[in-house]
Amino acid sequence: MNNEMSIWRVRPLCMVISGLCASTAFAAVANPVALQASASSQPALMHAKLWSAGQSPSGYLVSEKLDGVRAFWDGQVLRFRSGLPIAAPAWFTDALPKTALDGELWLGRGRFDELSGLVRRQQPVDADWHHVKYMIFDLPGVSGGFAERAQRITTLLAQVNQPWLQAVPQATVPDAKALQKLLKQVAKDGGEGLVLHRANALWAPGRSDALRKLKPMADDDARVVAHLPGQGKHAGRLGALLLELPDGQRFALGTGLTDAQRADPPAIGTMVTYRYREMTSKGLPRFASFLRVREFQ
Repeated sequence: MNNEMSIWRVRPLCMVISGLCASTAFAAVANPVALQASASSQPALMHAKLWSAGQSPSGYLVSEKLDGVRAFWDGQVLRFRSGLPIAAPAWFTDALPKTALDGELWLGRGRFDELSGLVRRQQPVDADWHHVKYMIFDLPGVSGGFAERAQRITTLLAQVNQPWLQAVPQATVPDAKALQKLLKQVAKDGGEGLVLHRANALWAPGRSDALRKLKPMADDDARVVAHLPGQGKHAGRLGALLLELPDGQRFALGTGLTDAQRADPPAIGTMVTYRYREMTSKGLPRFASFLRVREFQ
């Protein structure tokens, strides 16, 4: 395992899951047809909500939130979360098992931009892909609680035995204070944040109360619906993006944009990611700042 992940060597997962250990045989489960996606449809995946401040992490498994590109393997094709296929080398996909996998393509902390350029190429460059890890964090459609699925991931990937195909390390954290300490350490080491998954939660598509993300600053996605003109030093170019949230509310986002982005702003209809500190009473982000265009819409 990469040294960057050594913080997660807290305890073996078999100690967390009652009655299971690394020798547990992986029981293959047929992939539901609903998990497979065409090039024009999004795969059915679980998505995280925000972690509530002060909530106890007891009963959750905790992992690092990797700053990678989410990749869904339906047993035949590797896809972005949009459903579009990823042009990975044949040796990469040929080694994957014939069961659905959900995870992140990852180069390491702080290397998202490099990874994004690499995986967007229509013709994969073998030399570059040999540095990519496929970090698996769930088995879509498989029965049992998340702790059981996490154990199955470990067993399945041990059978595949490819060094670039790895399970995302999971750990238990005793209380909210320890969780914040872990978050600060991950952030200090260059990590993006944490993911908490309730250990007994069944797999289900969509945004789930059982799956949470925690970062030093929260982030979320919204769609660009208009370009607002700039004033003063930004006269003649973009002043702010008018963004629309999933619930239909809109807000202007002007902080965090570079001069290049103001001169050539994200197109109308583009999904962008922004950071913020907290929410207003009306459910709008406070102190929001542009982060990036969301790749692979």
